[in-house]
Amino acid sequence: MRRPTADGLAVLLLLACTGAGASRKATNIDSDNSRSKPSQNLLTIKGKAFQIGTASWYGEEHDGKTTASGELFDMDDLTAAHRTLPLGTYVRVTNLDNGRAVTLRVNDRGPVDRGRIIDVSSTAARLLDFKSKGVQRVRLDLQVPVRR
Repeated sequence: MRRPTADGLAVLLLLACTGAGASRKATNIDSDNSRSKPSQNLLTIKGKAFQIGTASWYGEEHDGKTTASGELFDMDDLTAAHRTLPLGTYVRVTNLDNGRAVTLRVNDRGPVDRGRIIDVSSTAARLLDFKSKGVQRVRLDLQVPVRR
């Protein structure tokens, strides 16, 4: 009997979070509503899952502390915290004000503020050009893992 791979499990979890690829009308979603759950805000268009909402960043105060994945947080790495996506998931984060985008690996749980959908590392916030602002409206696109 074959054992499921981590990639296979991540895909299954992703499908479960997005309604198994069920067709939904695409709409802009505002996850700033503190009563909404991020997993309920994932939408799919042609099998591609995405989420729109507010991002924040974290850095020095958490640098070197253990993340939910068990690794040490490095504020210079391209990582992020998300409440429901499987740890190890890659997500493309796009700043909706300027179009800048970066691909991050989810290695932690958060954000603490219920009105936000993702916390990114300080380096990611700098690359997305919202570090000085603190928060930014973004789009998350789940990335399909590349098999080697």
